Amino acid sequence: MEIKVLGPLIAQKRGISVVPSAAKPRQILAVLAFQAGRIVTVSTLMEEIWGEAVPRSAATTLQTYILQLRRKIAGALPENATRGAKDILVTRHGGYLLDLPPGQVDVQEYEQCVSAGRAAFDAHDDQAASRLLGTALDMWRGPALVDVRVGRVLELDVLRIDQDRLAVLERRVAADLRLARHSELVPELTVLTARYPMHENFCALLMLAAYRSGNAWRALQAFQQLRATLIEELGLEPSPRLQRLHQSILTGDPTLDLHVAAL
Repeated sequence: MEIKVLGPLIAQKRGISVVPSAAKPRQILAVLAFQAGRIVTVSTLMEEIWGEAVPRSAATTLQTYILQLRRKIAGALPENATRGAKDILVTRHGGYLLDLPPGQVDVQEYEQCVSAGRAAFDAHDDQAASRLLGTALDMWRGPALVDVRVGRVLELDVLRIDQDRLAVLERRVAADLRLARHSELVPELTVLTARYPMHENFCALLMLAAYRSGNAWRALQAFQQLRATLIEELGLEPSPRLQRLHQSILTGDPTLDLHVAAL
């Protein structure tokens, strides 16, 4: 079975979708997919779909939703399948578990690729870091679970993975910067700083890429745009780290390469 949560929810076997049309069973499938291979407690699932307003019939209703999911899974399995729906969506003491072989859920593949990419970056294997982190980022098809109503549990999962995506993007750009791909990065970073106008790391990366491409004016402009936004929105100046980078560009500091390692 193939399950994807990094974008619209997809769950299919042999090209047959097992995603329910009803909102609450979709939520349950999404929670189980994010935690594939781990037991998700009944209380966690109830919190996701009902929050604090858990009805008296919650336990029975949840079992009905699980049954609906199993029926969808069973309908997608071949007649000679060695594992049935109950072997895939497994009941465990106090909860349920989605038991799938490795490589079936995109978020798990993403996290493994990211882990390898970060290790490569820390080892200064920038070619491998750029490739692995780029591969991880390419797994995204849009905002995570964009077509699923999210409750308290999924909200935290989505927030965590979305923030991680930004950190991975920073690291991939930093690897490319260490590979001297300065000119290639300027357009991408220009878009990123426009999309995240108060994100200091993207601004710092743009400043470095522009400066090393021979566009010191663009680097200084990026700093001034960030500074104006921070003052207008938060009443704050850029961080001392970014101000030091700004000063280094003004003076043509030959040690600017050192700043990438600090991002």
